[in-house]
Amino acid sequence: MKGLDSMDLIAAIATGSAATAIGIVRVSGAGCFAACDRVFRPRNGRPFADQPSHRLMFGEMLDSAGAVIDRGLAVRFDGSHSYTGEDSAEFHCHGSPVVLRELLSALFAAGARQARAGEFTRRAFLNGKMDLTEAEAVIDLIDAQSAAAAKNAAAQLDGGLRRRLEPVQEALIDVTSRFYAVVDYPDEDIEDIRPEQIEAALHTAECTLSALLDTAGRGRVLKNGVRTAIIGRPNAGKSSLLNALAGYDRAIVTDIPGTTRDTVEETVTCGGVLLRLIDTAGIRDTADAVEQIGVDRSRQAAETADLVIAVADGGQSVPAVDPDILSLAAKAPHWILAVSKNDLNPTAPLPRCPEGLRPPEAVLTFSSVTPEGLKPLMRAIERCFPAGSPAEAGSLLTNVRQESAVRRGLVAVRRAAAALKTGLTPDAVLTDAEEALNAVGELTGRTARDEIVNAVFSRFCVGK
Repeated sequence: MKGLDSMDLIAAIATGSAATAIGIVRVSGAGCFAACDRVFRPRNGRPFADQPSHRLMFGEMLDSAGAVIDRGLAVRFDGSHSYTGEDSAEFHCHGSPVVLRELLSALFAAGARQARAGEFTRRAFLNGKMDLTEAEAVIDLIDAQSAAAAKNAAAQLDGGLRRRLEPVQEALIDVTSRFYAVVDYPDEDIEDIRPEQIEAALHTAECTLSALLDTAGRGRVLKNGVRTAIIGRPNAGKSSLLNALAGYDRAIVTDIPGTTRDTVEETVTCGGVLLRLIDTAGIRDTADAVEQIGVDRSRQAAETADLVIAVADGGQSVPAVDPDILSLAAKAPHWILAVSKNDLNPTAPLPRCPEGLRPPEAVLTFSSVTPEGLKPLMRAIERCFPAGSPAEAGSLLTNVRQESAVRRGLVAVRRAAAALKTGLTPDAVLTDAEEALNAVGELTGRTARDEIVNAVFSRFCVGK
């Protein structure tokens, strides 16, 4: 699966463009160690190729004229045990962007070219060091915004998703290969494939793929967060809630109704769940044209949210709920009715939802100003979006490509099982079984087309 230029010598700065204490330049490909001899002078005086693999060495980084750029560390990686599957090296020096660019220019003068975005990981995939799901886990790990997302990406990078798919591939490969062996070698004493064997393989595949598809929702939440709209009447305590969750004054809070006239967004971790919070303008009838635009945007935010928190003003003796607001909240996949300001009115009764309305996942009170005031809300959010068992880490579908491949594989498996039950011959059934096998192979990269591979690696940054 090697590309035409997959053995070119490539180099890139791996630590970004900002000044840091330590900067790293990576290099990989044919002629790597000879190029490194031109840009690095080890203190022990031994040629780069003779240095022990995976062991840091101290020396001087040199520019193309042989002048010292910096003093730091280098490490050599033999191709059989490197990240890319090729001879590779890294240089660890001071993180000045000028120093890093000078070292990179010296490597270009020694025969390297600028690595494209994701090219190091792409070579690892092409050289069989990882499958496509593991490559996707690299970018998921870089982009992780919560501890749970990082743990799932790390487990997927370790082959968690591949291991879930291996029984499916093995069962389908066994059935299809034995069938073709019988067809291609009729004179050989090969046992015919029996319908019950096909049925067992299809059952294994269906159970696994169905269970995987069920993880797609949790995977999206883990990776992208929960789009959460906070709605309510003016001065109900919406902006105070956003500020309390964010940990700073993100939204303006005053006693004047209609202060918030546009949506205010913030990303926070709440009870272990990543929330993409949207504080909205108070929903009410208004003659103010600008405020009305804010109200319309509030409704749009609620209509597209995964979770709606409907905030009722708990500062009143009897917290009032607006049926229109509750009806809007109840249309969301998840919604919570939260009464604010329980520090001011701790004995206020909880409101009741109108008859015929889908009940919320929780009805609770909270305070935005007391240390423990948000815990009831956090626990309710965790119940709406459970983290799943630790055993699931690494086997959640986290993007549309993965979900699509599993869904197509499952449809093909079920179609094959239905055909088998209606009495169709094995060759007709196996057409669908092969389609399922191709879908699973596309997921891991075994049968992935070039455009799929390109789409995966287009999300990477340079240096990775």
